[in-house]
Amino acid sequence: MTDLPPNFQNPNNADLDTAQELLRKLRQKQGNWVEWGQAIAYLQKAGYNPQDIFEATGFEPIQQNQVVVGSQVYNSLEQGGASEATRSHYATRGSDILYELRLLTHEERAAAADLTFQHKLDMDEAREIAKAIKEFSRFRHLPEGFSAHPGDAVAYSTWKLARQNTDLQERSRLIAKGLRFAHTQTARKQIEQLLTDFTVVPKRPAPLLPFYRLESEEELPRIVPVVGELPLAPNDLKAVPLVTEIQPFRMVKFTGEQAWVPLPGWQVLLSAEDPVVILATSDRLPNQIQNQPGQVLLVVDRAQRQWDASSYFIVENSGELDIQWFETEPEIPLLGKIIIILRPKKILDEELTKDSWQIDE
Repeated sequence: MTDLPPNFQNPNNADLDTAQELLRKLRQKQGNWVEWGQAIAYLQKAGYNPQDIFEATGFEPIQQNQVVVGSQVYNSLEQGGASEATRSHYATRGSDILYELRLLTHEERAAAADLTFQHKLDMDEAREIAKAIKEFSRFRHLPEGFSAHPGDAVAYSTWKLARQNTDLQERSRLIAKGLRFAHTQTARKQIEQLLTDFTVVPKRPAPLLPFYRLESEEELPRIVPVVGELPLAPNDLKAVPLVTEIQPFRMVKFTGEQAWVPLPGWQVLLSAEDPVVILATSDRLPNQIQNQPGQVLLVVDRAQRQWDASSYFIVENSGELDIQWFETEPEIPLLGKIIIILRPKKILDEELTKDSWQIDE
C-alpha cells in the first residue's frame, strides 16, 4: 500500500480506498487523459502533493498541472457550446492544446477549441489563438469589418500585425494566415485590401513591465501585531493571535479576512495615494510567455485611473480583473495603475541565513 501523505485529510476507509484505486489507475494509465486530470485533482485536494503523485504514478508535476487544467477546460466545453465533434476529438488527445485556452471564458474556450480542431492546430498555434481571442474580447465596439466570431478575432490580429510589418515576405505570410481564419466576407475584404495597400502603421513597442526584486534582508521587514497603547490588561496581550508568515513575501493573516504584506519604503510606493496588493503568477502577465512562471506581487494604485501609454492598468474583463497595456486611450474604465511588480527575494539556503556564525566563517 502506498504511504499516506502527511496532510491527507482525515481519511476513512472509503476515502483511502478511492485514493489507492485512483493511484493504481494512473500508474497503469487506465482511462483517458481527462479522467487522469480529474483523478490527480482529487488526490491533490485529498492531501497528496505533486511529488507524492509522481513517485506513486510516474506522472511528472508539470504533466500533472497540464492534465488537471486541461481537464477543467475540457469539462467546460459542453457548457460553452463546443461541437460534439470537438469534444469527441479532445476526449482522447490534446491536453496541451486545451491547457493553452485556460484564461478564456467558457464560451471563448469552446469557440477556440472548435477553431483549433477544425484547423488542426498545435500547442503553439493554440496559444496564439487564445491570445488573439482574449485581446479581441476587450473591444467595446468591434473593429470595422470584423465580427465577434473567433476566426475573425484571429484574422484581426494578423491584419493588425501585417499592417505593422515592413518585410514583404512576412507581411504576405500574415495576410495568408488572416485569410485562412477569416470567418466573414467583410473580414476577408479587410485583409485582401492589404494586397494593394502597402501603408505601414508604425507599431509602438509595449513598455517594460515594472519588475522589482528584493535583494537584501533589510528590504524584507517583518510584520509584528500591535496589541494597543498602554495602559493594557494582561488579557489584551493574550488576545493578540499568533502570526504565521506565508512565504515568499512574508504575508501575515490575523483573525478575520484581512491580510497584510511587508514592502520596502520605495519612493514609488510612498507616493501612491491608494495602494492595494494583488497576488498572481507571472504567466498571467502580458508578454511573459518565454519566462519561467513564478509567484509575483502586484501593487496597484487605485487612485491613478488616468491613461498613459507607458503604464499597465487593471481593468474588468468578463467579470474578472485583468492586466492590460493600451496603445491608445481605451473606451473601458481603468480601475488602477500597476506601479510595482515584485518578485520574491532569491535565498539560496533559508536555514543557513539564520545562523550568522556560519556565514562569518
